Amino acid sequence: MTVTNPLRAAPPRRNRGRNRRPAWEEPPSVAGQVVRGGVLTGVVLAVLIPLWVVLVTSLASRETINEAGGLVVVPRELDFSAYRAIFAGGLVTQALWTSTVITVVGTAVSLVLTVLAAYGLSRPGSVAHRGLLFYFLLTFLIYPGMVPSYLVVTGLGLKNQIWALTLPTAISVFNLVVIRAFFQNIPAELLDSARIDGAGEFRILARIVLPLSRAVIAVVGLFYAVGYWNVWFNALLYIDDNSKFPIQRVLQSFILAGQSPNNAGTLGVSMPPTLAIKMAVVVVTVSPIVLVYPFVQRHFVKGVIIGAVKG
Repeated sequence: MTVTNPLRAAPPRRNRGRNRRPAWEEPPSVAGQVVRGGVLTGVVLAVLIPLWVVLVTSLASRETINEAGGLVVVPRELDFSAYRAIFAGGLVTQALWTSTVITVVGTAVSLVLTVLAAYGLSRPGSVAHRGLLFYFLLTFLIYPGMVPSYLVVTGLGLKNQIWALTLPTAISVFNLVVIRAFFQNIPAELLDSARIDGAGEFRILARIVLPLSRAVIAVVGLFYAVGYWNVWFNALLYIDDNSKFPIQRVLQSFILAGQSPNNAGTLGVSMPPTLAIKMAVVVVTVSPIVLVYPFVQRHFVKGVIIGAVKG
């Protein structure tokens, strides 16, 4: 009698995990793979081509832009005069600093308030749990409007202040619901064991809940940071001082109002073309978020989707 070795009969482990599919799902056909690859390629090109055109145009000379009749697709030489022009005036540099302060301060304030509110609402025995939760969710359906918000901000003396761009949008209900759902997925036995050891709620939040929630906090922090970096409409309403303009407000001035960089005439070279200056401001405005996003992208599935689905 021969005995078959079960280890030899089993298929290789690497093939098992690579081709794992549900029983009801058929393997993709060649035509389906070609169509899917074509669609994905088209989406990628639709994103990358405009970014490439903006970058190349910002580095193009006047002769290249005139020959192309506008936006440049094929680069010929690198001309950094547009970047020297926008940074020589000082307006873009000051706007970048203002946007950085708004983003850092606003993100920190929003994360602290959102985490505290989400943790309180995730505990069933908290004070006024249902009433506060209903109050927060009600803002999904009812928004006070622009005029009441403007009256509140100006009545509090926040006009021409950075706080006018951070406090009115300090808590996003969507982000609050996502973090609350993630907190509810943490085993209650883990929190109860900490309470038995004498830990208070703030210590439980700092030592247990937050270390387990780094993924969702990183993603929500990115959402807040992008929102504060891209703030434009509130700056248009509440900020009248040019020295306090965020970068998006300056971008609007360059592109729509046709404003030229201050002190650009002091450069030792001729004034760069207006289109190159506009594209250079766009590149400077977009670059910080593009550089930060890859470091947070890996947390998206674990942070937001798990919390939103299981909540």
